[in-house]
Amino acid sequence: MNADLFRPRKDYSQVKLRSTALIALMFLAGCRHTGELTAENGGGIYAVRSDCPVAGIPAGTGDITLFNPADSRDSRAIDVTATMTQLRSTCQQVGNDVVSTVTFTIVGLRRDTGSARQVVLPYFDVALRGGTNVEAKQVGAVALNFSAGSQHAMTRGQATIRVNRGATTLPARVRAILTRPRKAGQADAAIDPMSDPQVREAVANATFEHLVGFQLTQDQLKYNATR
Repeated sequence: MNADLFRPRKDYSQVKLRSTALIALMFLAGCRHTGELTAENGGGIYAVRSDCPVAGIPAGTGDITLFNPADSRDSRAIDVTATMTQLRSTCQQVGNDVVSTVTFTIVGLRRDTGSARQVVLPYFDVALRGGTNVEAKQVGAVALNFSAGSQHAMTRGQATIRVNRGATTLPARVRAILTRPRKAGQADAAIDPMSDPQVREAVANATFEHLVGFQLTQDQLKYNATR
């Protein structure tokens, strides 16, 4: 990984994540207001592209189920369940970096409401580029503290990535193609600039997502997909 791209994260092997679909057409940030009608292109609409990563929880990773015994998948053996929710993101420019911070809430439910108990759950924090490429990954942990006699517990977590602002900037040639005024009747007026593979690739390479979710085993992922 380019050391100037993400700091101070450590690189990990790529993992395959399902991601929310990205908006196909993203224009130059700051040149227009979102949804602004423009007279010079006959009433077209500009969409404002942000340098900030899109925050999200990949499908199938927002819930975790622990069993007792661990190898059972019987509903009567469910020990603890937890859900990641209330994801919030903030983004700011710090020097040459764009810093994305997400906060989230973990809500837990246990079967045995006897004595006080702490359950530690792992989660991942990923910087995803172009919808498919994991540029950096970190694994953390949150603790759910169940009080004696209580079935419920809640905790909050936070994760941060730093992206070099230059990596989120579209090349000048691509920006010119995307923002060029088009008028009805012109030969290329009805041609989507994103149909050009080079333009599409440049937009993808400059688009980042900040993803968090539970760090699940293969069995846990399978359970989430089939339950």
